[in-house]
Formats: sequence, structure tokens, C-alpha cells
Amino acid sequence: MRPVIEGLALVLAVVRPLVLVAAVGTGLAALASWATQTRRVSPFSGIARFTRQRVDPLFAPAEKRLLLSGGQPSHAPWWTLGAVVVGGLLLISALQFVITQLLTANMAAQGGARGIVRLVVAWGFSIVQFAIMARVIASWVGGSRYKKLWRWAFVITDPILEPLRKVLPTIGPIDISPLVAYFGVAIVKGLVLNVI
Repeated sequence: MRPVIEGLALVLAVVRPLVLVAAVGTGLAALASWATQTRRVSPFSGIARFTRQRVDPLFAPAEKRLLLSGGQPSHAPWWTLGAVVVGGLLLISALQFVITQLLTANMAAQGGARGIVRLVVAWGFSIVQFAIMARVIASWVGGSRYKKLWRWAFVITDPILEPLRKVLPTIGPIDISPLVAYFGVAIVKGLVLNVI
């Protein structure tokens, strides 16, 4: 398992500067496109011609998507920059998460059967906590239990959240049951891992 972890660490070391370069390059392209569109640069200059010929076609997919969703196609460069930055950060975070989990699994394997049981229990509780966070995010973005993308989170968290909702009061329009459930699961996780 050690070579896999070292390989992923090497990939992470390469991805970090690549994400930075992609973000800076996309930012410069977005700035050039904005300067050309708002005529901050002469429309007949070499920069404007280069931007219209080489840079603007890169933003065409984002323009189409914005147009279909009712947005302004002129904002496509900035949306593309946002997507590159957020996507890069998610990629880096995912690689770090995988490396951390592999290191944890490696240490658990060295601990024998007890270590493996502790790892499986910890991962089980972490999945429940992740499902609670996903359910909260679903409530923010309009996800529901009937959509395939979010159904798993509702299936995992309903046995915990539904009884809590009957007991806990709401604070105005705010439902605090996910917050209580998240920290409750963390406490139970710590107790169970101490017993094992």
C-alpha cells in the first residue's frame, strides 16, 4: 500500500501547481475577454483580435450553458474561472482525502483485527456524517428525497433526523436537527471507538 500512497502524494504534488497555473491562465483569459467586450482595449488592436480568435472560443461551452439557463453569456469567462478554481480545489481535496484514508487504512492494518474493526466503524460513522452534510446541502440547492442524486443521503439520515425533529424545536425557519445529529454522531463515534 505504501507505493500507492507515495504515488498519490506525487500526483498531488504535480496537481497543485497545475491547478494554480490553470486558474491564473483562465483568469488572464477572462480578463482579456472582459477588456475586449467592454472596449477597455481598442477593438482593432492585436490583443482584441487575438482574444476574439483564440480566447473567446474557449468560453463558448459556458456561454451556451448560461444562455440555456437564462443567464448572460457575457459572464461566461467569469463562470469558467469559478469552475476552474472550484474544480481544482475539489480535485486537490479529493486527492488529500484519499491519501489520508489510505494512510489510516495502512495504520489500521498494522494494528491487526482490532485496527480493522476500528477503521470500519470509523468509516461507517463518517459516512453518516457525510450524508447529514449532503442532506443539508440538498436543502440549499433544491435537492429532494425523490431525486437520484440525493436519495442516498435521505435513506441514511432519516432514521436519525426524523425522531430528532419530533423532539427538537425549530428556531424560526431554521431546523437545527441536522446540526444536533452531526455532533451527536461525532460524540457516539468517539465513545464507540474508545470502547473498541
